[in-house]
Amino acid sequence: MHPNQSATTRQRVLDHAGSIDAGGFFNLLTAPQLLDRVAALVPAHRERAFPPLKTLAMFMTQALSADGSCRQALDDYGVERAITGLPRLSPSTSAYCQARARLPLPMIRTLTRQTGELVTDGAPAWWHWQQRRVRLADGATMTLADTEENQAKYPQPKSQKDGLGFPICRMVVLLCLATGVVLDAAIGPCAGKGSDEQTLLRALLDTLLSGEILVADAYYATYFLLCELVRRGVDGVFEQYGARKRSTDFRLGEWLGVHDHLIVLPKPKKPDWMSQEDYDQAPGTLTVREFQAGHKIMVTTFLCPKDAPKSILKVLYRSRWNIELDLRNIKTTLGMEHLRCRTPDMAIKELWVYLLAYNLIRLLMAQAALLADQIPRQLSFKHTLQIWISWQQRGGGTHDGVVIRALLVLIAGPRVGLRPGRIEPRALKRRLKNYPLMTKPRRVAQEEVRKNGHPKKQR
Repeated sequence: MHPNQSATTRQRVLDHAGSIDAGGFFNLLTAPQLLDRVAALVPAHRERAFPPLKTLAMFMTQALSADGSCRQALDDYGVERAITGLPRLSPSTSAYCQARARLPLPMIRTLTRQTGELVTDGAPAWWHWQQRRVRLADGATMTLADTEENQAKYPQPKSQKDGLGFPICRMVVLLCLATGVVLDAAIGPCAGKGSDEQTLLRALLDTLLSGEILVADAYYATYFLLCELVRRGVDGVFEQYGARKRSTDFRLGEWLGVHDHLIVLPKPKKPDWMSQEDYDQAPGTLTVREFQAGHKIMVTTFLCPKDAPKSILKVLYRSRWNIELDLRNIKTTLGMEHLRCRTPDMAIKELWVYLLAYNLIRLLMAQAALLADQIPRQLSFKHTLQIWISWQQRGGGTHDGVVIRALLVLIAGPRVGLRPGRIEPRALKRRLKNYPLMTKPRRVAQEEVRKNGHPKKQR
């Protein structure tokens, strides 16, 4: 950023921040006001060292920490209690782990969704695409701790031998393009009926509101999903599915322009997942628009080329790449790529805690962007996370307006560079350590090492 531009941004943030309710703003970010929204979901509990709301706050801090262990979370809480003069806790993590297990999943899930709604509802119209809210959908997978319970619920791929793989689950998320917050998520195994991304996305359709736009990749451009979007008053922009892309003929249908036409799709055969009643209610035909943008064939429910030229829709579809970056922030930056909990229920609870922590960081970014007259996508997620962690480590409870203004300046200062058309090779420069892959269960390998020692290094 140019020095003059940086100074202007800094002064703008200071001017705006001086007029906000500092205490109310940071109360919102540090969870009490948000948690009050779902207080009815908190189970009845005795006075404990780990009440539900405190346990959830520790769980989120644990998710955001580099260490990520229960021991670290308990040590941090122990230091906090020592500073404030509270009685010392047992050094065992058992009580904290039991408190986490008592947290109701609906409370965490509801809080995550409400946080997303809070940020989206507070976003100004100019953050949105032509003042319409755009939702991004995509899927991702996470590995779980290799336990019998996790393997039973979320089995490892069949291509991996027993004892050599990890349980794996699939997640489909709906995100807000303007702010990056998670609006909802659906989770399931990676194998078996109902485990595909289409099924998981159908469970999230009630999150979409009339007038919104859904942007997703080619996997989702199916007849019945498009019909459902039209019924709900939601527009969609997708890349055309591979099999249909090969049969696209722009000489057919109603001509709209060069490589741009309307076609009428007939209703396909009833899929296995669909009930006969729902199939009968689906329309017999569906009119959609196909157009070529660059090397991609796109399909959309925007039927009028004057209201939505294909050049504009092409730019809109390019914004889909943001969900790839957001999933990278969730999985890699926050560390959700591998869930640590050893039971399925706790693993899914851990996953939702990560999403909640992610949304709280996005909430902070949205507020800083609003005060700096920027859009949240111009700010760095990792930079904001680092500032948040540093602030929490130094107390995190101050309502001092000077401190808050300084934090907002720090968050809104650096901007993410625009790199259109960026291409990077999918290869590593740094060599990995020369360890062979494990080809037999760990207990078998351990026994062989006891008997024969470690094998000699192969040159």
